[in-house]
Amino acid sequence: MTDLAEFIAGLPKVELHVHHVGSASPRIVSELATRHAGSTPVPTDIDALAAYFEFRDFRHFIEVYLSVVDLIREPEDVRILTYEVARELARQQVRYAELTVTPYSSVRRGMPAPEFCGAIEDARLAAEKELGIVLRWCFDIPGEAGLEAAEETLRIALDERPDGLVSFGLGGPEVGVPRPQFKPYFEKARAAGLHLVPHAGETTGPETIWDAIRDLGAERIGHGISAAQDPSLMAYLAAEGIPLEISPTSNVRTRAVANLDEHPLPTLVAAGVPVNINSDDPPMFGTTLNDEYAVAARLLDLDAAGVARLAVAAVEASFLPAGEKTRITDEITAYARSAV
Repeated sequence: MTDLAEFIAGLPKVELHVHHVGSASPRIVSELATRHAGSTPVPTDIDALAAYFEFRDFRHFIEVYLSVVDLIREPEDVRILTYEVARELARQQVRYAELTVTPYSSVRRGMPAPEFCGAIEDARLAAEKELGIVLRWCFDIPGEAGLEAAEETLRIALDERPDGLVSFGLGGPEVGVPRPQFKPYFEKARAAGLHLVPHAGETTGPETIWDAIRDLGAERIGHGISAAQDPSLMAYLAAEGIPLEISPTSNVRTRAVANLDEHPLPTLVAAGVPVNINSDDPPMFGTTLNDEYAVAARLLDLDAAGVARLAVAAVEASFLPAGEKTRITDEITAYARSAV
């Protein structure tokens, strides 16, 4: 059998928690920073970007992230970024990805919503045709921008309704951004047929996750790692089949977890909580989806068959139609058999 790293590299996968701008490669960030030199603190030198992406804490991460968001100023910037993210995911054998997109950030900087949505859709269609990867969108509210951002994000989602849109989310900092205030927007998104996937419980305690479930109707939870502190919550997540989108390296790089050996992933899995493995903001955190699968394999002491089961769990947690879930699951199963 091939070694585990080689097995992971060839394993068909889906990615459910990866941010649009946060997936910009150093090359793309450098090019955008050069284009907008003089009006951005983002370094143009690729080597300097590594130091720029060293985060003191979650608040500092948000500051840096927003400085990169500010580089996305024209529809062509959006299209290039989106296609390049798809290219990198396809290189890792990702067959399907639900990309978290924050249209509010670009629209409030002056880009018309139809042009923004047109750019991501152009890239989506090109990526499917040329790279063989299927992209879908989760439009998320940047929590730090408050209810104005919620109102605008919902408006864009419902008025523009790009073909790739499948879900509605909430990102940004959790501290000082209570989940319940966003309840009306999530209710309207659900009524419009969108799935609901807020972030919760990364840098705050279990109560934030309870809020996301009770008030926002969460079908999946972004991160949710503090659930490990609450046995009753873990039991509820397991019983209701509410998956957590886990990104181990991200949690360490934002200082939500002290180090990988202290990551609560094993506790969550032991309690029967459904989990899937993701990369979050991979270039900013110096990781890839393949790397995250390797980290999860170490934390959970998995062999190749166990890693394949993780990949299947992500397919099951996705918003793919049943037939597409079966197709990718069958591909994962066939790959795992052939690697033995």
